[in-house]
Amino acid sequence: MSIQKIEPGMPESQSANILADNLARLKALFPELVTEGAKGPAINIDVLKALVGDTTVTDADEKYGLNWHGKRAARQLALTPSSGTLRPCPDESVDWDTTQNLMIEGDNLEVLKLLQKSYAGKVKLIYIDPPYNTGKDFVYPDNFQDSIQNYLQLTGQVEGGRKISSNTDASGRFHTDWLNMLYPRLKLAHSLLKDDGVIFVSIADHEIHNLRAALNEVFGEENFVATVIWQKVYSPKNSARHFSEDHDYIVVYAKNAETWTPRLLPRTEEMEARYSNPDADPRGPWKAGDLSARNYYGEGTYPITCPSGRQLTGPPPGTYWRVSRTKFDELDKDNRIWWGTDGNNVPAIKRFLTEVKDGRVPQTLWTYQDVGHTQEGKKELIASVDFPNSDVVFDTPKPTRLMRRILQLATSPDEADLIVDFFAGTGTTMDAMFAQNAEDGGKRRCILVQLPEPLNGAESVGWTTIADVTRARIKAAGQRHKEGSAEFNGDVGFRTFRLDTSNIKAWTPRSDDVAQSLLDHLEHVTAGRSNDDVLYELLLKLGLDLCVPMQERKIAGKTVHSIGGGVLLTCFDERISVADAEPLALGIVAWHKEQATAGEVTCVFLDSAFENDVAKTNLAAILEQHGIAKVRSL
Repeated sequence: MSIQKIEPGMPESQSANILADNLARLKALFPELVTEGAKGPAINIDVLKALVGDTTVTDADEKYGLNWHGKRAARQLALTPSSGTLRPCPDESVDWDTTQNLMIEGDNLEVLKLLQKSYAGKVKLIYIDPPYNTGKDFVYPDNFQDSIQNYLQLTGQVEGGRKISSNTDASGRFHTDWLNMLYPRLKLAHSLLKDDGVIFVSIADHEIHNLRAALNEVFGEENFVATVIWQKVYSPKNSARHFSEDHDYIVVYAKNAETWTPRLLPRTEEMEARYSNPDADPRGPWKAGDLSARNYYGEGTYPITCPSGRQLTGPPPGTYWRVSRTKFDELDKDNRIWWGTDGNNVPAIKRFLTEVKDGRVPQTLWTYQDVGHTQEGKKELIASVDFPNSDVVFDTPKPTRLMRRILQLATSPDEADLIVDFFAGTGTTMDAMFAQNAEDGGKRRCILVQLPEPLNGAESVGWTTIADVTRARIKAAGQRHKEGSAEFNGDVGFRTFRLDTSNIKAWTPRSDDVAQSLLDHLEHVTAGRSNDDVLYELLLKLGLDLCVPMQERKIAGKTVHSIGGGVLLTCFDERISVADAEPLALGIVAWHKEQATAGEVTCVFLDSAFENDVAKTNLAAILEQHGIAKVRSL
């Protein structure tokens, strides 16, 4: 038995390989579909067409759909695994040891890739507010060859950083650049959603047509749910050249529209006030409903005699009674027909409050009175964050009431539903989640992702990027909700992580000194990285939640971590001698048995820690004898 070293390029060193997973699924369903190609496995297009009943000979014919220059590369970009990592930042977090919320700073494309193993199929709601592509907002180019390096350059974290600029139509690739940016992110977002999950996307007129077409392709047109119109302003803009633009859109797609339905909204006080009980009916408050309808009903024409003796020859002209004569008599006998206080009214059916739905069905027109407007959102932001000057205040943040409406429709207070917003901006989504959990006792969790886009003018308060504003907002929001109610003890913290290159050092030999390069590579962990950096990269690459419970124990004088109830066991001490190997291995085995971990266990050590191959072999052999066969080293 030997310990396998985790090398760059191995599954444990990178995010999920979606391309390989897709190929494996296709091969499992249709073995005849996969053949050998010059560069590895290939799909036989003719076989695929036969399987789906397509009788055409080539795929060169024109097809209905959205196409643009770079689409194939954008799709490939989503399928290319990331070799990056997320480095923990406890000092920039709140309630690190207990929180289940995440604030991740980095390029959201790479972050979405890194989250795949741990969170695919686990997200209930995704809300995003991507750039509207007005020519003023930022859309940066993705580098197919080295996305992490591209990200570090764009955000000024390495020398030669590029200026972040807007996407203007002067480039000649106005819509193309925007689609190339958004499309791979939507592909990865789709993978994160649960089968009963849903995505809400804010957008304006500039790109709603392209957004709908892209979402149709990624989610399937049959999973389109609605396009909501949000009235974002409360007064017309007199400076408008043509029309005052008063609304934005929120496009809604379900992972599976057959199984997903929105939750009902709470009834308003006005709606409740429509119910009364003038006849002291023991079934409680009710309101009168029209018993006639305009749609033809074969048994819906018959005379009725009111209790007062008034004769009705039939329903009002041009209408029909909603129920048959037999059903009408049954309702009347059950005191479900209201004839008015004097018994002389046209009959109406009593609809009891106790028998109607617990809430109201959501509509597609959301007014600012109901869910807020952009000025409200700006006031909330200013109240939460002490900006050093007006120049760095965001002009159009979303109001929390808008986000709470989405949370009410798409998440449950009874479940620990996971919410993801990977265009986090100022963090309104997490602020709204704190408020909604405080109101209904929910246990919702949230992951925010925000690009550390440089921010000028706020250096006096220590902010250099937009991500700094995001953290300041959600810190203040958490504190506000914690102080606002003595009864509320929900989770208002967050763990901060930052995107970076992998902790596992790739071998990059220098042609002028290969010998020294070999010596440098004896240590596989990148210089300057902590044990926690390595530990959380393992969580990502092994598919464990970044907020999974952890325990620490001293065994044979070494620090050992148990993650997820023993699913992952790690020891990153820098020296393990031959004498240490047996007591360390037996102690790990004892702890493993104590935890009674179900399923496969992975045990990881630093490769450079072992005194020699004897120490490494002895430790691995003892672990294997006791059922821990998956032993790895870094």
